[in-house]
Amino acid sequence: MALAFFNQLKRLPLSSSEQLILPIFVQVRNRMGPPVKILQGFDQPDLPKPSGKFWRKVHFPDKYTVRPLEVTRLGGRDPETGRKVNKRVGGGLKYKYLWVHWQRVGPKEGPPLEEKVMQIVDSWCHTAKLALVSGGSDGRDMKYYFATENMKPGDIIKTSMHIPRIPVHPNEGDAYPLGALPMGTKVHSVEQVTGTGGYFAHAAGVCATILRKMGEKIVVQLPSKHEVALPPENMCVVGRLSNINNNKTPIGSPNRLRELGYRPRSGLFQKKTGRFGRRIYALPPVKVISQEPEKEPEYVNLTLNVTKKYPVSI
Repeated sequence: MALAFFNQLKRLPLSSSEQLILPIFVQVRNRMGPPVKILQGFDQPDLPKPSGKFWRKVHFPDKYTVRPLEVTRLGGRDPETGRKVNKRVGGGLKYKYLWVHWQRVGPKEGPPLEEKVMQIVDSWCHTAKLALVSGGSDGRDMKYYFATENMKPGDIIKTSMHIPRIPVHPNEGDAYPLGALPMGTKVHSVEQVTGTGGYFAHAAGVCATILRKMGEKIVVQLPSKHEVALPPENMCVVGRLSNINNNKTPIGSPNRLRELGYRPRSGLFQKKTGRFGRRIYALPPVKVISQEPEKEPEYVNLTLNVTKKYPVSI
């Protein structure tokens, strides 16, 4: 990286009196996108910026709604520069986006909030099925939640943020804090930070397990078998998510894969068969999730003075 930096410096047209200020910030990997290595300070407006998989851009309104939202399909291109970033994305059928309400908010004291499941629907943008529920005093407060494995229209789901002294006996689809549920309960849509909505275990057919207590924290085993320690106030939904055969359903044909929005492969990739075995690694220790907001990285401004020297003739 340093060699490339100085090679770029040699190409800059600098005079003896010019002063160059170059802020350097290198980002190696982004959680929601491909690895990115960017050297800031040069005229590089066409470089892709960290984003999702560059699938779609949803036009969200200012207020939550259950109406299908318009979607602009990106086709693997950066939404700002238009540069092709993900080569495997392209095409697909037209669809609308259903806005999932990630937060389950209920009373902290008294009886829980009750909502009625009106309909179970499929979503093109989510692997699990969605449940359209109605609540409020007049029943007109409509929301989309993730449907559990055995949820059906007409069910009553409850939401409470109260942590009692004795663990509750929840039903499938109910939302409670981690500290209110008994050990061994199967849950999904677990909050990573209190009050921010479901973060862990929200894919089709998956669930997390409440294992044990570790001091004031609750240890939860994720679908990847990794363990995280979370505060007891974090909300979660009881039960396993719907559409359990999602990962077992074969695509069937290249045309079907194209309808899902995937471009054809090059044919060079060879999947590992496991003929020669694989090494089994031990699971990492329990990860304690910090509830404090992450601090922004500090930017360092470097000043470089370049003086052009001329050979002296004798």
